[in-house]
Parts: sequence; C-alpha cells; structure tokens
Amino acid sequence: MAIIKAEKTPARPAPLSETSVIGWIQKNLFSSVFNGLLTIAALYIVYIVVTGMWVWGIADAVWVADSRRGCFSINPDGACWAGIFAWVDNIFYGRYPREELWRINLGILSLFIWMIPLWLPRVKAKIVIGLTTVFLYPFLAGYLFAGGNKGIFMQIMLSAAIVCLTGNTLHAIIGVLTGRSLPEFLSSLFGKKNLHEKTQRNIFFGIIALSFVSIYVWQMSWSLGGVSWTKWGGLFLTFVVSGIGIASALPGGIILALGRRSKLPVARVLSTSFIELFRSVPLITVLFMATTMFPLFMPAGFVLNKLVQVIIAVSLFNACYMAETIRGGLQTIPKGQFEGGHTIGLGYWQTMGLIIMPQALKHMIPNIVGNFISLLKDTTLVSIIGLFDVLTMLRAIGKDRTWLGLHIEPLVFGAFMFFLMCFVMSKYSRHLEVKLSTDHSN
Repeated sequence: MAIIKAEKTPARPAPLSETSVIGWIQKNLFSSVFNGLLTIAALYIVYIVVTGMWVWGIADAVWVADSRRGCFSINPDGACWAGIFAWVDNIFYGRYPREELWRINLGILSLFIWMIPLWLPRVKAKIVIGLTTVFLYPFLAGYLFAGGNKGIFMQIMLSAAIVCLTGNTLHAIIGVLTGRSLPEFLSSLFGKKNLHEKTQRNIFFGIIALSFVSIYVWQMSWSLGGVSWTKWGGLFLTFVVSGIGIASALPGGIILALGRRSKLPVARVLSTSFIELFRSVPLITVLFMATTMFPLFMPAGFVLNKLVQVIIAVSLFNACYMAETIRGGLQTIPKGQFEGGHTIGLGYWQTMGLIIMPQALKHMIPNIVGNFISLLKDTTLVSIIGLFDVLTMLRAIGKDRTWLGLHIEPLVFGAFMFFLMCFVMSKYSRHLEVKLSTDHSN
C-alpha cells in the first residue's frame, strides 16, 4: 500500500500587532536597567554617526565643481563628490584607452548573457552552461580585453566560445518559452522527434560542428588592436583578478581536498605539502614571490607578464584555503553514503561526483561564499606590487593636481562599492541555502 506523505506548508507568520511590537521591544531592548542603558547608548551613537554622515555626505555635499578649490568655495564643510564624478571612468576602467571601452562593456555584457540561463527556472542543463562559462568565456573575454594577433589555438577557443554563447542563449529562450532543451527543439523542428536518442544527439552535434566551422571562418577576419596589460586597471582589473580566482578556486580546492584525503601516499603528501605551504604565508608574500622570485626559476626566454603571475598566485593561494573548506565539508558526510555508493556498483569518482560532493557542497555554501568575499577584498593587495587596481585609482584622485588632497571621499566611495558587492554575494549565498534546503533545523 502506497503511503502518501502530505507536504508541510510553512505557516505564515501572524501579522504584528502594536502590543506584540511593544512586548518585543521590552523583552529584547529594555529587559533590565543595564540593557536599557546599553540600548540608549547604542541608539545615541547610531544617531550621531548617521546624522554626521548625512550632513557631511548628503546635505552639505558638493556634487558639481571643476576642482577641489571649487568645492571649498561652495561649501568647505561638505563632501566633494565632484571629484569622484570627474574620475569615474578611471575608477571603473583604469587607464584603458577611452576609445576602446566598448570592448570591456561588450565582455561584461557577454558574461551577463552567458550566465542568465543559470537563474531561469525552466532552463535545463545548467551544469553544462556553468562549465562552459568557466572554461570558454575567459578566451572570449581575454581576446576582447587584450586584442592583438590570434594564434590557431586562440581562434579555435574563440570560435568555440562564440558557438557556446549563441547556443546557450537560444537554449535559454527555448527553455523559457517551451520548457524544452535546444536539442529537443531542433529534433522536433526537423521532424526527427521519434528517432532514437543517440541519433538525435548525433544530429545536434552535427549542427554544432557546422556552426563551429562557420564561426571559425567568420572570425578569421577579425582584428582588434592590442591593449597592454599595463593599461588595465580600476574596478575592471579587480573583477578580472577576483573573477579568475573565484572560478579556479573551487575546482582547484576540490582536487587538492581529494588529494589530501587520498589513500595514495604520493598524492596525499604532495597535496598536504602544497596546501600547508600556501596557508602558512600571507597573500602579500605569495604575490611578491610570484612577481620577483618565480621568473628566476624559469628557463631563459620564458616570460610571463606581471598580471598573469598575480592571477596564478591568487588562484593557487585561494585554492589551498578552499581545499580545507571542502575537506571539512567532506568529513561531515557519513561513511554510510560512501558504502551505499559502492554497494550499488559505483566507483570512487562516480560515488564522489554523484553522491558525496553534491551533499558536501550544499553544506559548505556559507564557507565557500565567505572565501569568495575574502578573495574579492584581498585583490586590493595587488596595488602594492604596482598594478593599477581600484584602490590605486582611488588613491590617485588625491594626487591629481585638480583634486589635490581629496582622500576621504574616494576611500568612502570605495568602501561603499566593496560593501555593496560583498552584501550582494552574501545575500545570494543565503538564497542558495534556502533554495537547496541546507537548513535542517525544521
């Protein structure tokens, strides 16, 4: 006899009445004389800070001026946000050529279009879309940002990226409108819906191959002028370093964590040594080693620019921290899960990929996003080794002759930007926790 389990419907919270609000305030804020004094003192401090920031940053602020002297002539007591507006291009794009900014904007737009299907509920094969984003988008963005001559390998990867971007976009549109995948839609479009699944897959791959050849021939005539990495800067450079670091930290951390838990002595010792080496030194030391010592160990003629060295150092450093986070998550999975996978005939990698790792990653969402937030903030350290990231550009405002001495407002603006980015990442991680039901308290 089948037993039907009724789903729990979450109880709606009762609307707050005036009595309940007053009771909550008395219980949590004024439950005793000491708590009441602490509440009053805290509210007074908040009042002073908020009113002071409001008067300085909003009420008395100067929004339009030609120089810092002009700000002083209008109101010497308020913030001079006119300097921020005058430097807004440098803050976001660094010293990138102004006539080429469309390339950065197009790269950001491509990433946004590429990742939209991940948030659409009716779209299928989101894991494949995520993998293509991680492994193919960097080639498209890299050529848009850097330009220059394209080798055979870059042309192949660029063509594959364009095909995937187009296919993902069509897949998302079809999924939203019909709820089907792109292969299913193409099979029905050509009247081959009743064919064997393998035949349908072969037809789909044939269309992909034909599209790849067409795109490859089409892009051979493209030619974008080269932009040196020394011109990259601002928030754009921060996103490049942190984005590649975030994309590589998770898979790198998984590999290192599995290596550290491996039964093979060589893999375990190498992974453990690598993790402990990078975790025992601060990031600034790793950056200095990557830019000064690393080239000394390379063969003659092998040259990497400083930006590539920094990206590699940041990726390895954060992969080691991510490895410990993932290892902690794997230890929370009962051994019965491993044994169950082996019982039904799954091998090590199948058990890990289909049973263990999905459960462990769900438990580790807060820690993983916490590492990503730390990585985003730690990228400001690249300013110490000469890269013109967003912090360097914010400091440069106060050294400009027109805005000489303007130091507080740029740093406040930078703090607000980082708070906004970190807050969005934190809220999205909480959304994922709720969506994936990682909270088992109910």
